[in-house]
Amino acid sequence: MKKIFTYLFVTFALSSSVFAGGFQLNQHGAKASGMSGAFTAVANDPSAVYWNPGGLSFIKGTHFMISSHLVTPSSSFRGITPNVDEYKVVKRTFYPSNFFASHSINDDWAVGVGFTVPFGLGTKWDEDWVGRYLAVETELQIFTLTPTVSYKITKDLSIGAGFVFSFANVKIIQKTPQTPFSGDAKITLDGNDKSAFGYSFGVMYKPTEQLTLGAAFQSNIDYDFSGTANSEGAQQLIDAKRLPIGDIIAKLKTPFNLAVGAAYQVTDKWLISTDFQYVGWSSYDSLKVDFVDPVYTDLASPRLYDNSFIIRLGTDYKLFDDFSIRGGVYYDKKPVEDNMVAPSLPETDRIGMTIGAEYKFLNNLSLRGSFLYIRGNELKVDNSKQLIHGNTPFNGVYNINATVFSIGLLYSL
Repeated sequence: MKKIFTYLFVTFALSSSVFAGGFQLNQHGAKASGMSGAFTAVANDPSAVYWNPGGLSFIKGTHFMISSHLVTPSSSFRGITPNVDEYKVVKRTFYPSNFFASHSINDDWAVGVGFTVPFGLGTKWDEDWVGRYLAVETELQIFTLTPTVSYKITKDLSIGAGFVFSFANVKIIQKTPQTPFSGDAKITLDGNDKSAFGYSFGVMYKPTEQLTLGAAFQSNIDYDFSGTANSEGAQQLIDAKRLPIGDIIAKLKTPFNLAVGAAYQVTDKWLISTDFQYVGWSSYDSLKVDFVDPVYTDLASPRLYDNSFIIRLGTDYKLFDDFSIRGGVYYDKKPVEDNMVAPSLPETDRIGMTIGAEYKFLNNLSLRGSFLYIRGNELKVDNSKQLIHGNTPFNGVYNINATVFSIGLLYSL
């Protein structure tokens, strides 16, 4: 029976990986994306609801903004060492979208609202690949709705805060051997949390006409996932208890995000900005799984995530009154040690490079677009703690990259 517990626990334990760096989306508006997310001290459109609520009080009028992002990640694995066979994830494109609105009540007060997808990607490998006992398909979607208010304390200093309502879905598929039967069993878990809550706040300060400083914080959010494990295989037909079947619950926590930034208006047309984002991945100190069926024993396992960071640099240049170009670069430090990397989410240090443009074709309507290319450093794992067949380390070489096309509209009243 202990082996049965292990199968189910490993299946759900993969869900802790789906929250790692590669599943966190920082695409919240085509302009911010075009500047590589170096937007904490800029926050001059309705996406300030996400990037820095303190910026809302500096935005006059009423504005609506919608953006969609076409994210195409790619990963490969060579191994298991000493083999050098290469396996690639199934190519898929994800379409996270977001909506923001802002309104200035008077010179001091402003309100806003945002609907975003801060986590929302997945990996899918061939069902017969070498790592099928660790991962076949892993997918996560987290949605947030954030009403926000901002107050200008002085003409140069503003603060803001938001309440975050969130819901989430997760899907995990892997295989497990059916000793003494031939072939593999397929284990599927679907889970969701229909209500979770968090908060955000930010501050923006303009010490000079050219320089703006900003800071923003987004809280952890605790999710109480409930789901069902289903199995397909010969063992299930003989004895349902030999493969995981039934209801399961687990508590998971997304990391906090703390960002500080500075923006400098070099000329009337040229802006540069930089951000440092600190991500609290150490909230994954352990993963606990509770079985609704008392025949199973509740389990807990330590998770070895560390806090990590992202460094961002962006720029925006107005070529003409109605046309701007922008670009940027960032470095994203992976939050997990090499020996804990799993194919459910291949994690490596990564660099992102962006370009973007904006065309104002009406006085109150602008079209924005950007392109992001992400390249991960090749990662060689030679002491993996991810095991298959009971005691074989999943050693090998991971490579990842991704492209993101963003497009958006800004409408102002």
